[in-house]
Amino acid sequence: MPLQINHRLLPLLALAGLSLAGAAVGVASEPTANGYDEQAPLSAVAQLGKKLFFDPSLSGNGQMSCASCHDPANHYAPANGLAVQLGGLHLDQPGIRAVPSLAYKTSTPSFSIGEESAADEAAEASPMTEASGVALANAPASVAGPLTAQAVKADAAAANLVPRGGMFWDGRIDSLEEQALQPMISPFEMANADVATVYAKLKKGYGKDISALFGDNVLNDRDMMISEIGFALARYQIEEPSFHPYTSKYDYYLRGKAVLTDTEARGLKLFDDANKGNCASCHLDKMTGDGQMPNFTDFEFEALGVPRNPAIPANADAHYYDTGICGPLRNDTYSVQQQNCGLFKTPTLRNVATRHVFFHNGVYRTLEDVTRFYVKRDTNPEEIYPKDASGKVVKYDDLPPQYRANIDIIDAPMNRKLGDAPALSDAEIADVVAFLRTLSDGYDPAKDSVKAAR
Repeated sequence: MPLQINHRLLPLLALAGLSLAGAAVGVASEPTANGYDEQAPLSAVAQLGKKLFFDPSLSGNGQMSCASCHDPANHYAPANGLAVQLGGLHLDQPGIRAVPSLAYKTSTPSFSIGEESAADEAAEASPMTEASGVALANAPASVAGPLTAQAVKADAAAANLVPRGGMFWDGRIDSLEEQALQPMISPFEMANADVATVYAKLKKGYGKDISALFGDNVLNDRDMMISEIGFALARYQIEEPSFHPYTSKYDYYLRGKAVLTDTEARGLKLFDDANKGNCASCHLDKMTGDGQMPNFTDFEFEALGVPRNPAIPANADAHYYDTGICGPLRNDTYSVQQQNCGLFKTPTLRNVATRHVFFHNGVYRTLEDVTRFYVKRDTNPEEIYPKDASGKVVKYDDLPPQYRANIDIIDAPMNRKLGDAPALSDAEIADVVAFLRTLSDGYDPAKDSVKAAR
């Protein structure tokens, strides 16, 4: 049962959050001496959110907080190398997906399915528009239009429909307010029995704080309290600079305050090259016209066909599949539409070099292997996928056959065929990885200046 939030309040809370956040997050101004843009101290609401974020008493076993999986010392991602994290009442229940970082989430739009804007199409290679069209053309049933859930025909125009936005790998939650509360009743995360249990803990542990900030009436209104607590957690993520510092070497490079090495510069060129890495078609890397730094994601969804990860306990069941928007964690109008099956949201590449596992199932552990997957998935599938008893390569083994028409085989570098040369050589893969390492926050240009002087 999903945690219920008073949705009548969320638009007001979101507007309040946006107005308080202002334009400080992600602007191209130079960081101050402490590494972040000038910002006011945390508001009282954000300070409450910070307490909640680090409080293990809000879990079913009293040992797990938000920070347990979203470690501030690791850019709000897990600090360990597990493909899925362990939670539950005895901290022994495995999840089913790799835990994403909470950094750089403030710009995530609500989930929708609709046509890309002309500006988006001009700025990127429109990933999966064509590939999604293949599935749409083959779909026997009508599909739901954006937001309205009204049926639209699966005709040629439908090829331009693109899923976008939302929180989690499947986009099932629309806001930071809701996202922050979902893990509290997940059986393999904080594992509270139900919403009433969460409400009782909040009232007991934070009643005075809540009353002081939101009024006494909130304490006796469960939905209202849950909404306000979600708002507090969201405010903490919006106001706390370390969630979105924009202090990577690449940020300094965009500001004209750092110079890429020859290797990093070659990697950036390959990252942008539409016929080579083509990474920037999904992981947008240019400043916007209004001076905002890039988020390295277009927030869209794509089916990549990454290999199955046997390290996930759920995958021991040969009949179990994680199909992204189609479940198992999402259950709505969009999750029953075949053209959405196998699609997962494109994550930001910021701080990607500090991650320990990659993709929604954590199947890879190095950036070299991730990059190699993209360029060899179809040219050398025997290096990517397992073989069956007869020695045949089991390609796209983590997605049921009926959904494989959704897999992107059109956008470079995944548009090559068996036996073709991969789009990147090993040396070029090394260059791309060198560039990806410039996306880690905490860069100190002074240290590079000293090295250059020496």
